[in-house]
Amino acid sequence: MSTPPLAEMTRIVLAGVRNAGKSSLMNNLFQKDIAITSETPGTTTDPVTRKIELGKLGMCAITDTAGLDDAGALGEQRILKTRERLETADLILFVSPGDKAPTPAEKELKNWLLEKNLPWIGVISFKDLPRHEEKKTFFEQQEQIVLDNTIEKSCLPLIEKMEKLEKEIHREMTPVEGLVQEQDLVLLVTPIDLAAPAGRLILPQVETIRDLLDRDCAALIVKERELYTFYHNIGIKPALVITDSQVFHKVAADIPEDQPLTSFSILFARKKGDPSLFIRSLNALKNFPQKGRVLVMEVCSHHRQAEDLGTVKIPRLFRQLVGSQVEFGHTRKVPKDPDAWDMVIHCAGCMITQKAMDSRLEIFREKGIPVLNYGLFLAWANGLLPRALEPFPELAELFLENNPL
Repeated sequence: MSTPPLAEMTRIVLAGVRNAGKSSLMNNLFQKDIAITSETPGTTTDPVTRKIELGKLGMCAITDTAGLDDAGALGEQRILKTRERLETADLILFVSPGDKAPTPAEKELKNWLLEKNLPWIGVISFKDLPRHEEKKTFFEQQEQIVLDNTIEKSCLPLIEKMEKLEKEIHREMTPVEGLVQEQDLVLLVTPIDLAAPAGRLILPQVETIRDLLDRDCAALIVKERELYTFYHNIGIKPALVITDSQVFHKVAADIPEDQPLTSFSILFARKKGDPSLFIRSLNALKNFPQKGRVLVMEVCSHHRQAEDLGTVKIPRLFRQLVGSQVEFGHTRKVPKDPDAWDMVIHCAGCMITQKAMDSRLEIFREKGIPVLNYGLFLAWANGLLPRALEPFPELAELFLENNPL
């Protein structure tokens, strides 16, 4: 990959009321016209995201958003989209016009930021205009800066302030963090089937390979059909075998039982999701309602093939092993009626941030709805638990506590 995937970048969100100067700040940061600016309120409708390299923060995704005081039915929808971006932000730039008193929407945003304890900076815009008395103390005891976005490169001090907050920004763990040591050999099994993208590997595989190289490990990549021959002829026992979950059964059959084994999806259950929730949710498979409803959730858009994992393979396995009359639904969005489902099975979530995934999971956690991820379900379906969790001692222990042998 020439640049990190969007989900791995630092997410910076510009927020504030209409005509606060958010789009002007966006253009100032990029030193070119990224966003349309106008004196007419509500120029920015949908969130606009662009990538930029920012010193210690590395590659960042900066999002300009609609005003939090937008009006009308469409305005309410725009505010909802803005709030969705705020929920998954790593750093928020709260842009506020210096010449005006704080509005109710601004006070609400400030209280929300303080409650969430997120890294944020108060950006007072329109430096060339007289400052309103209340704005002089509005960002008191908070990192803040006063800017005139009409002056080229005036945002450089802001970038310096953003870099100082680098340690406060949440960083996801990497795929093999804590699992390997320098000079370990790791064997990766990557099927190339109809569902595989043409000419490239899928994102979890790419990220895992890069993480192994960064940790001075050797990564040997094979397809499942070549696994047996390669494994038994390389002369070295790999520290770990990582497979695509769809070929768990074949991989497990081709390697010794004492060979540490897991899947890319389980790596990402730990990296992106809530593995303890997924493991506890396995109990729900034991007494699942005969005519229960399962929602399969994915993130990315892709053309579905004949043997698609989410719409064909997982439902087929579930009906074979759990209940033949179970009803399945499929979505890429959070459902408006989560209570209508008895279980959720979610993809690895490689295309979204951990915060975005957690925001999805929280809806089901609050309602006590069991959630599995693809990898945990497929490991269970192939009789590979706790084996597929053994590289993660704390997760294997949690599984045994909930599912004693």
